[in-house]
Amino acid sequence: MQDASFEDGREVPLNLGAWDAEDLKILSSLAQDAVFPITEMRWRKAKRQFVLLVNRFRWEDREAAERRGRDYERVQSLIVVDNVLAVASQGVDRGDRELVLSLLSISFEPAEDGAGHVLLTLAGDGAIRLSVEALEVTLRDVTRPYRAPSGQAPDHGT
Repeated sequence: MQDASFEDGREVPLNLGAWDAEDLKILSSLAQDAVFPITEMRWRKAKRQFVLLVNRFRWEDREAAERRGRDYERVQSLIVVDNVLAVASQGVDRGDRELVLSLLSISFEPAEDGAGHVLLTLAGDGAIRLSVEALEVTLRDVTRPYRAPSGQAPDHGT
């Protein structure tokens, strides 16, 4: 009889939350290189939510894919930022309905009393800045993983 290993566990979708800057660093690392059409971005003003439906590279599965010689995977995920008071963007042509954006990072710039700004940094010098009353960000996988269309892992030349 042999002990179970981590690889024997079944894969489960991610469902993570971030309520402080340290939590957000982890969530950001898992969302890095997610791509999404501009049409999959919504500010639900009445609910004070900003929502993205992204195609997330499964960084948590990269080493296992390489070790087993199988394809890299992506999965559709929702990134939800709650407590949003205002949204601003820079370097994003919101009128271009064909535009596909690539998320590089999610960070938090604190202000007074827990408020601050969630900054979504995009490839190509774009950014989305969300003014929030308090930091609350969730990342939840909503589909089964699928083969990454490029067949490659994202590479930043490092």
